[in-house]
Amino acid sequence: MIYDIKDFLKKFFSSRLFVLAACIIILFAIVIERLFSLQIVNGADYQENFTMLIQKNLSIDASRGNIYDCNGNLIAYNQLAYSVVISDNGEYENRDTKNKELNAELAEVINVILKNGGTIYNDFPIDLNDDGTYSYNVSGTSLKRFLADVFGKDKYDKLEYNKKFDFDEANASAEDIIKYLASDEKECFAVSNEYEQQIFYDIIVIRYAIKGNRYSQYMTTTIAKDVNDATVAYMNEHSNSLTGVSIKEDIIRKYNYSEYIASLVGYTGKISTDEYNDLHEQDETYTANDTVGKSGLEQYYESYLRGENGDEQIYVNNVGKITEVISKKDPTAGNDLYLSIDINLQEATYKLLEQEIAGIVYSKIKSNELPINDVYFALIDNNVVDLEHFGQDDASDTEKNIYNKFVGEQASALGIVDSQLTSDPAMTINEMDEQTLDYFTLVMSMLKNNGIILTDKIESDDETYTQYKNGNLSPKDYLKYCISKQWIDISLLDVEDKYADSSEIYTALCQYIHTELAADKDFSKIIYKYMVNAGQVTGQEICLTLFDQSVLDYDDATVNGLKDATISSYTFIMDKINNLEITPAQLALDPCTGSCVITDVNTGQIKALVSYPGYDNNKLANGVDADYYESLRDDKSNPLWNYATQEKTAPGSTFKLVTSTAGLAEGVIDTSSVIDCTGIFHEVSNEPKCWIYPGAHGNLNFSEAIRDSCNVFFYTTGYRLSSKDSGAYDDASGISYIQKYASIYGLDQKTGLEIVERQPEIATQYPVMAAIGQSNNNITTVALSRYVTAVASGKLYDYKLMNKIVDASGNVVESYSANYTDISDILNGTQWDAIHTGMRMVCENLDSFDGFTIPVSGKTGTAQQVETRPNHGLFIGYAPSDDPEISIAARISFGYSSHNAASAARNIISYYYKEQTLDEILAAKAEGVNTSESSSVGD
Repeated sequence: MIYDIKDFLKKFFSSRLFVLAACIIILFAIVIERLFSLQIVNGADYQENFTMLIQKNLSIDASRGNIYDCNGNLIAYNQLAYSVVISDNGEYENRDTKNKELNAELAEVINVILKNGGTIYNDFPIDLNDDGTYSYNVSGTSLKRFLADVFGKDKYDKLEYNKKFDFDEANASAEDIIKYLASDEKECFAVSNEYEQQIFYDIIVIRYAIKGNRYSQYMTTTIAKDVNDATVAYMNEHSNSLTGVSIKEDIIRKYNYSEYIASLVGYTGKISTDEYNDLHEQDETYTANDTVGKSGLEQYYESYLRGENGDEQIYVNNVGKITEVISKKDPTAGNDLYLSIDINLQEATYKLLEQEIAGIVYSKIKSNELPINDVYFALIDNNVVDLEHFGQDDASDTEKNIYNKFVGEQASALGIVDSQLTSDPAMTINEMDEQTLDYFTLVMSMLKNNGIILTDKIESDDETYTQYKNGNLSPKDYLKYCISKQWIDISLLDVEDKYADSSEIYTALCQYIHTELAADKDFSKIIYKYMVNAGQVTGQEICLTLFDQSVLDYDDATVNGLKDATISSYTFIMDKINNLEITPAQLALDPCTGSCVITDVNTGQIKALVSYPGYDNNKLANGVDADYYESLRDDKSNPLWNYATQEKTAPGSTFKLVTSTAGLAEGVIDTSSVIDCTGIFHEVSNEPKCWIYPGAHGNLNFSEAIRDSCNVFFYTTGYRLSSKDSGAYDDASGISYIQKYASIYGLDQKTGLEIVERQPEIATQYPVMAAIGQSNNNITTVALSRYVTAVASGKLYDYKLMNKIVDASGNVVESYSANYTDISDILNGTQWDAIHTGMRMVCENLDSFDGFTIPVSGKTGTAQQVETRPNHGLFIGYAPSDDPEISIAARISFGYSSHNAASAARNIISYYYKEQTLDEILAAKAEGVNTSESSSVGD
């Protein structure tokens, strides 16, 4: 037995099995020793300092390319800044704990950022308005995509009725969405109503952004960009308690000359879902956290500007903080853009156009065509004066005095509305005074906009509806009729019983109207309008409020002068308008907008493309400043609109050069043709008049007709074109000739610009009226620019704003030159000379160009859009007349007279040719020099 054991052991120890067993025993001993060390010897220490390292790959954003003008002046660039970011990697016991702790942490971070003057990065599709309400800032497909995302559906069509929250998901209001996201539903954020509203809203904004990055666990979400040193210090000092929150070096987009160039360059922002889907399909390196061009050249040249992202391999601990960088690949900067724009000319053109518009407003106030009370109220109506501040604790004495008077007037106004809704009999629309009518115009508009009146259900031929439309029915009777016809959505009213009778529904509707009006800003403005007109709110009070609310820099002497009446409010306002301390854009009275395009006629390059007013695109880049964006949307001068490329109006008499070309080319007139202007054209039934009527031009030859802008001469040309084919007048034939030559000048097509541009429209009817630029001609300023450039050069250019694109090493990637179509052969040399001679005589006879040393050729145009507002003023031209170098097209919308546009063009050309400096021209304008609207030439 013993020998058997010895033999077994001898064989075991000499076998390979022994080696294997020994290895296993040793390894097991090591594991036991390691476990003992970790859990017993050092367990407490490791537990206290536990970190979990995970290797991850992060993308490093490439530096966006710069944008320069044609002379190398920097327009758009990148600046190093610090951002507060959060990585949602915290470990929580459960969803409820996560919501409570994460929300509390975000509230702390938000408070610090706001306290230190920062703003929360916000690309959320819902805004928090000043009055505490919520509204969407997106529409259409973007809104549908947002709603689908909120409710976790892959398609908008799958949205359904939400029984728990009692709303249709597909038609949920902004308030519905906020309420839903703040709830404790799955995938929602359980935000407590105990938070102050701004904090409450900002938490939802950030939580929604975090949710959008949930499939990229270690991708950070930006809370705030470009924060100051105080915020950076706080976040770093509290990094241990603020789970996942850190400071990140960031690059933000900055713009020089922003007010003058924003409508061209645009701005950048965080990529939207739709943008990501489109761009990622083209380039897989795009991520959901990228910054992209949102409008203008930033958007059009996105692929050139963006560059190539780098990446780095990192270790991240269990609370989402980077502990080590393993490897790093540097990004490649984007390409730089060099524009055709001369930024100094762009800025000067903007300022000179603004000064001209201000001069018109000044002159109209002085002549009392624009009542001074309208000016005072305009400061309220266009939100220059903040009405909401009147009732706040820190309001000035002047503001409080205005507000106390308003409260009484508001109660009276609400009483008038209530009375008309309940009295028997109530006044019909036609019986109401102007003020009451204004109230009810707003009431009915509000009910339609809020979906209370179901406009799609109204029968347009209904007898009672027709009676109301004609003003022969009271709002009370009409609304009761709407209830009886089920044209009212009672689900939006406070009606407890869905089977309530009509009287209960009407009572609820009246309560709704009262409540809504009491909080409605537009209703308040109507009240203030009549208070200003009645002198209850004085010009002195409005002027002092401008200082109290820091609209104007505080000046003790002026404030005291206003208070003791040694300075009149009229004189004060006039001075501020003349010095542009109060701008036409702020007043938003007619005129308040304009545009101008300047082109090199020899190359087709655009040297300036100005839209007035502009805006600060720095406040829209790197995360939209919601308050600023909302102010732009509410601004009645509409600064987000590019008036040079998007506004279309009748071209007025500037179109007569098209008619001239058509008449000469088709042989219905020649350069020696003489037509007798009697002041009226009798050949068509409406017998249109010349602008000089009841006067008459008498006999005019072709060039003289251009000089004097004689309507009868061009009515006759249009009539002859219409009679050319058959010998008898035919509308369709005449329009076809006008369309043919307008098309040759490119007036039926976009110019080719890289930014948003509307398609111009050539008249489709009434060739006699179309021949002088009326009928339904509608043309943009930039299209007029291409047209006059073609008249000056014989070349129809395809416009571009780009000069060249250069990579980070200085190599030219692409260079641009304007393609063109030679149209010089549509007329012979004598015919062209006759047109040019007429245009030269136009400027020789314009007061605006008296004593001007640069020979300029041009054509004025006046176009009426609506009878209740002033005419548009237009001017197109080129200089020098004998050897054209530049062309100019200028429009002052609702600018009264074409001679105002011509005056602006004269000053711009003077600046371009260094006849005067910008400061000299502006100073002369401010002193009243060259502001006359009279001229020996009409339009």
